Amino acid sequence: MPRTLIAIALLVLWSSVMFAAGWGWRGDRSDAAKAEVASLQHAEAMQAERAARERQAVQTGAMASLGVRHEQDRERAAEVEDEVVAGLRAGSLRLRNDLAACHTGRLSDATASARERDAGAQLRAEVAAALVRIGRDADDQLRSCQAVIALDRR
Repeated sequence: MPRTLIAIALLVLWSSVMFAAGWGWRGDRSDAAKAEVASLQHAEAMQAERAARERQAVQTGAMASLGVRHEQDRERAAEVEDEVVAGLRAGSLRLRNDLAACHTGRLSDATASARERDAGAQLRAEVAAALVRIGRDADDQLRSCQAVIALDRR
């Protein structure tokens, strides 16, 4: 009987050791699988971050070029105003008569002296040039804003 008891005890001990070894092996495999998944997720996150930084760098460069172009347009606007005044004085540009409607209190050109007509023509050219510059500035600003929005939506 003691042999049977010893055999049963050894069988129970052997089964316990095998159960513990299997449990440990399963746990190690589970930990390794979790570590592998975490490593893959980290690699994907790094790749996504790298791609986002590259897109941001490209977009930053594009925004900077938009800013430079807008500043160049603003500098060019002063030249346009001078060109309009020179063109009006030289006669190469003509204004529509819409601006004259603002001067309802003026006497007719026939009764005004030559000096008043010349001063009025000069003032009209300067006002028209200022209006052209305002319109150009507004157009440049609008174009720049639209470019920024289009770039941001890419």
